[in-house]
This record gives sequence, structure tokens and C-alpha cells, in this order.
Amino acid sequence: MKKVLMFSGLYFCSIFLVYAQSAPSSTISVKIDSIAISYAKTIRVADLNNYLSILASDALEGRDTGSRGQKMAAAFIREHFRDNGLDPIVIDESDSSYFQTMELYRNAYGNVFIESNGRRFVHQQEVAFIGNASVNQPKALVLQFTGDGEESDYDGLNVSGQMVAFIARSADERLRKTKIAQDQGAAAQLVIYRDKKTELKEFFDQYRNYFTSETISKHPSHSGKNISFITSLDYLADLLDTTQERLAKAQQRASRSSGKAYKKINHPVTLTIEKTSEKFETENVLGLVEGNDKKSEMIVITAHYDHVGKTDDLIYNGADDDGSGTAAVMELAQAFAVAKKNGHGPRRSILFMTVTGEEKGLLGSEYYSQHPVWPLDNTIANLNIDMIGRVDDAHLGAENYVYIIGSDRLSYDLHTINEEVNKIYTDLELDYTYNDRDDPNRFYYRSDHYNFAKHNIPIIFYFNGTHDDYHQPTDTIDKIKFDILKKRSELVFYCAWELANREERVRLNP
Repeated sequence: MKKVLMFSGLYFCSIFLVYAQSAPSSTISVKIDSIAISYAKTIRVADLNNYLSILASDALEGRDTGSRGQKMAAAFIREHFRDNGLDPIVIDESDSSYFQTMELYRNAYGNVFIESNGRRFVHQQEVAFIGNASVNQPKALVLQFTGDGEESDYDGLNVSGQMVAFIARSADERLRKTKIAQDQGAAAQLVIYRDKKTELKEFFDQYRNYFTSETISKHPSHSGKNISFITSLDYLADLLDTTQERLAKAQQRASRSSGKAYKKINHPVTLTIEKTSEKFETENVLGLVEGNDKKSEMIVITAHYDHVGKTDDLIYNGADDDGSGTAAVMELAQAFAVAKKNGHGPRRSILFMTVTGEEKGLLGSEYYSQHPVWPLDNTIANLNIDMIGRVDDAHLGAENYVYIIGSDRLSYDLHTINEEVNKIYTDLELDYTYNDRDDPNRFYYRSDHYNFAKHNIPIIFYFNGTHDDYHQPTDTIDKIKFDILKKRSELVFYCAWELANREERVRLNP
């Protein structure tokens, strides 16, 4: 799952109470289906373990987008689809393939720093640069400190074309305050994330993998756009050639004078961001089980197979994120393919898609939504699986659960079907904590289902929650709970089976 860092906003959640779902009642009813049960039995722990032992192996080097390991994973999934008789997709009349290929850009950074009074504040030392900008020629700006950075803090203050520093402690706060600064015309932002230099160093050391000199984007260099840095309050004082005490006093004065006192805390600085961009190809892997009498309508089942690669000798295997979801999609594809081979194929078509570039900003699913192989109007639902192999702290000792996100936002029918098949077949606790529209983690926006939802396609996001190994080298296969991974996969299977074989497609909410 895409990580929302403080800078893209690293923000670990506190645990919230289970959110009671209150969707309007639906007339949907689901009956037990013995044929569905027989094919659900083909979902086996041994298979899931076999797939995941390859996907999360050191040999695949963390499956970073565009890397050798990602290509190896794509080939492995393609061969699985081919061996099980799934159809390739048709790119055009002359070409069919299991790959949907897209072009991305690998951006490498050279010298990146903010200069003040002849002193350089260097990327990954005193500051960290984030974004997709380049400033190859030094850019002179005035750095202005707006404290809490709320809208009222800009009263009487002209920051147009300047660099604005503000305090933000969470992902939502950073996003909100960045937008305020940009609306005020700021050319760059400096986010104050920690108080002390030692705290900032610990943070950089822990998450150095996210501050590397290489990024992935849809476009080549955007000169002068999306310029953001993070730092500590100590380093901000150094940049402004002042002290924390003076900054604190200025904030107090500003709170009594609508922010105007901040005009006294500004300082000339110079930005340098050297960047080069190189084009490369990466691919979604797609396999089709064509439907019968309703084959013009489609369900899409997704998981992202990329992860975040490696740093030096540390490999980020991504067993849970999202090797677990990818293994589930592979096993579901096999189950439906066997059903079709035995004369029990789905009425509607089902596209099994493992996507690339999720960790870089949901890029693979976004590309699919812009270049669909099936009309989006005839895509009736997306079931997205991202991290279903572990147990989070909120469910220790009670692992028979899965988080359900987004099921009722576009279709109460879809929500009801998922609940009904769970009652009949799997009996998991369906936890709606993160379906709360005020969820500060914003999980609804952080995985590939979102690129279907924004096109008004009903979705469900299946999720086990985060854990201490999330986006760490310690997310390894030995920590996967294969029994609960199997059971969660069965829930997705039964929901897909019901969606594919019902007489009516699920209805959108009024």
C-alpha cells in the first residue's frame, strides 16, 4: 500500500474503535451456492505459500517499480495466468499480451540544498527534499515563517513567489497547510516536522529509503514545481539566523496581531535542486476469465505486486505489502479458471490485474483507468486486495477479521453482498474503522481501488491494517498468517462469485 509519509506524510495511526456501519437497507439477498463452495476449496494455504515464497524472496529484491525484481515478478504472474488458461488482453488488432505496458520516468538527484549565509543545508542531513521539482540554476527566495501556517496566519503577509516555513505534525495537517501556502502564491514550502536536530536525524536514519536520490514519476522534470522540504525547528532557526526562543516569541506576538509579526522573521535563501530524468517501461499484468451470457460486463480484481525495492544491503521484501494480495489474486484467478474449465464459468467476465507503480503514487491503476481494456461503463465493480496476510495491534488474539473500506460509498448493493456472503461462508469480523470518512489515515485514497472509485465504479478495499513491519525490511514471509490469508481470500472469492453470477449488476447509490 502506498505510504503516506509526513513528507508525502509519514503518519502512523492511533487505533480507533470499530465503526458501526449505517448504510441504508438493501433488498439484496444471497443464497448458499454449493458450486461456489466447491471452487473456494481450491484456495489452499500451500498455493498461497508457494506464490508468496517467490514474490517475497530476496531474489526479487523488493520489486521496486521498473527494477529487475519487478520484471521477474511480472513474468512469474504472467506465466501463472497463462498456465491456468486465462486469456491475454488485446492491445490492438495485431497484438495480444498479458502485459499492459506504460512509460514512467526515473528521476535522479545530484546536489540538493538550501543555502543561507553561505551555509548549505543539505538533503538528508539538515533537510529532506520531496516532490518532483528541479532547480538546476540556483533560485533566490525569501524564507518566511508562518508558525502554525493556518489561513489567518497569512493576514497582511505577502508570500507570493517566496518560500514558506510552517509547522505540521500529521499527514492531513501537512496537506492542508501546503494547499494554503500554495493558494497564497508560495513558490516552495519548508515543513517543520520535528523540534530537535537529533530527532530529525533519527527520523532520517529510520526512513532513509524514502529520501533516496531517485524517484519515479509519470512525467519528466517539472522545473520549479512541487518544491517541498522538511526539517526541524532547530534547523529552521539556523536557516533564519535566529533562535528557537525568538521564533516562539514571534509566534506569540503573531497570535495577537493576525500574523503580521511574521514579516519580521524572513531571510534570503537560495535553492538548488539538480535533477535528471530517464524514461523506462513497467507493466500491469492482466489475465481474463471471459464470462458467458453477461460477458460484456466485468468485475476487476486487483492487487499491486510492486514494493519499494532495496537500500544498500537491506531488501524490503513486502511479504504483506502487497505480496499477500498478489498471491490472493493469483489463487482466485486459478479458482475461476478451473470453474470455467469444468463448465461453471462466471456469467460476467472477470479481469485479474496485478498492478505496478502503486508505491509511487497508484501509477499503474491510474494508467489502467485512463487506458482501460474494457469500457469503464461496463465495469461493475473493483475488488482490491492490499495487505491481508497479517494481524494488526487492534486485533491481537482475535485475528478472525478484515478491514472493509469503501464498500458502501458508491453502492449499498455491493456493501450488502459482501456482508451477506461473509455471513453465509466465511464469518469474519468485518471491521469498518477505516471506512469512516474522517479517518485521518485516508486509507480510502491510498490504494488502487481509488482509481476505479473516482470513475464512479463501486469498490471494496480488503485490508488487515498496518503493523511495525509496514514498509520495513522486516515485512517477511515468516510473519504471514496463512490461515487468515486463506480465509480473507475466500471472502473475496465469494463476493466476486456472487457479483459475477447475479441476474442484475449492483446498483449505484442515488
